[in-house]
Amino acid sequence: MELTDSQIERYSRHIILDEVGGVGQEKILASRVLIVGVGGLGSPAALYLAAAGVGTIGLVDSDRVELSNLQRQIIHTTQDIGRPKTASAKEFLGRMNPDVNVETYNYRLTAANIRSIIKEYDFIIDGTDNFATKFLINDACVFENRPFSHGGVLRFSGQILTVLPHQTACYRCVFIEPPPPGSVPTCSETGVLGVLTGIIGTLQANEALKYILGIGKLCTNRLCMYDALSAQFRIKPVSKNSRCPICGDEPIITQLYDEMPPLCDLRTTGKEKV
Repeated sequence: MELTDSQIERYSRHIILDEVGGVGQEKILASRVLIVGVGGLGSPAALYLAAAGVGTIGLVDSDRVELSNLQRQIIHTTQDIGRPKTASAKEFLGRMNPDVNVETYNYRLTAANIRSIIKEYDFIIDGTDNFATKFLINDACVFENRPFSHGGVLRFSGQILTVLPHQTACYRCVFIEPPPPGSVPTCSETGVLGVLTGIIGTLQANEALKYILGIGKLCTNRLCMYDALSAQFRIKPVSKNSRCPICGDEPIITQLYDEMPPLCDLRTTGKEKV
């Protein structure tokens, strides 16, 4: 594709970067990124990816805008309360950059529909707030060989991990399986600093752009953690686990689940229960 005069002006600060240039900006305009969860993490990610000129942005969310969202979910406004988050976000992004095509999925991802959606995208951003969906995204991306960025926040701490399936550590390599229900508090129970979600979500958008452009060093095989109170990053090296239940040498997970059965059941029987 050839950049128009208005695009050359709009993306001029990208184009003058040696690492991006006109060719890189064309790559961005031709790319497709899916954002799962248009909340605290997905909002800043969507805004910066749209501003960057990502050609197609997919938005997945089944929720409606609530007043309590507005402390951190900056893509929505007070006038959007009660609207589907996907509709609110699509309208905002359309006003921001008409170059961007926004595709919306106003429903939850499930084991039945996730693979058909993610296979249409080059990069996935996990902006969800529950473990079941995070593990579902990981497993689907492994099956479809789709790179993705995991993000998580709680109180004043956040973390990201980028996964290149079958090449780097996946989410299960690090965390294996979801914690028991109720064992980990949620943001609605313990709170979260609003600006923290902006920092982590923006880092996820940065990972997507680096992947699209093929530049820099992705946050793979590293759990990148940020403490907003001390303004410090901590990097924890992680490794691809040969015993990972989905991407290891002898995987025991061969299908997707909405609610993953205990791994001990799969290991004990040697096969999946139906």
